[in-house]
Amino acid sequence: MNVQEYFGRISYNKSHKDADLQTLTAIFQHHIQTIPFENLSMHCGEAIELDLQSTYNKIVRKKRGGWCLEINHLLFWALQELGYDVCILGAHSYDPAEKGYTAQINHILLKVVIKGDSYIVDAGFGGAYQTWQPLMLISGKDQPQVPGIFRFMDDNGTWYFEKVKRRHYIPEPGDTDFPDTPQLGNIRKIYRFTLEPRQIDDFQELNAYLQASPDNILRKKSICTLQTTNGLLALVGWTLTEMKYSYMEDMDLVNITTLTDEEVEKTLKDKFSIVLENKLVP
Repeated sequence: MNVQEYFGRISYNKSHKDADLQTLTAIFQHHIQTIPFENLSMHCGEAIELDLQSTYNKIVRKKRGGWCLEINHLLFWALQELGYDVCILGAHSYDPAEKGYTAQINHILLKVVIKGDSYIVDAGFGGAYQTWQPLMLISGKDQPQVPGIFRFMDDNGTWYFEKVKRRHYIPEPGDTDFPDTPQLGNIRKIYRFTLEPRQIDDFQELNAYLQASPDNILRKKSICTLQTTNGLLALVGWTLTEMKYSYMEDMDLVNITTLTDEEVEKTLKDKFSIVLENKLVP
């Protein structure tokens, strides 16, 4: 494993001499725009092994993506190699259907300290709740980015991460009016976490559980999402969603297409640069 090969995978060819915020931001953006958040292995009959060599071979050499445990683990390794002060944290994601946070830790994220300031770096959430830049770990401060406004709230050492929702415009044939969309100011809770440092082995049980449990969303649906220069692509089952951020003031443009089995494979190759070794069952 070497960091130059990783840079080739994420198409990064700028300077990385300084372990500063500017370099971190640039590497992070290349990472999220080239490495998809995807669980396709689970739907191709492939086991997901949670060790660095397996993750590196899959994402860097086979040019695949991965879920949070893989994507953020790879980024953790790369940042360590570059001399960053980085540690792994664990989070409980928010389940809107249950209107609460999961009982068990089910997400991995990174904390990076630069010149005494802490930043949360999370390349593995995917979809519309994926940040595009490291976020300063500060409570109650709105941090606007292209995907929207993010913020952290600290409650006695438990940190809550949330995003202000934007309206969606989904054009229909002949539709000139905007459909009813969520009112502005709606908050979407994303996850909660503490600053207790973790090791990757702390997530081995979770990695096994997510692959075996029929109840979790990752088992139920094949998912592949990728951030683009102006929005995101998401293939969930046979449904392709293309989102353009800030199409108009405080509104995102959303185009939804239903694909055939043949189109799924072609779309993975053309839009996500993924070629699977085994047959996908969406």
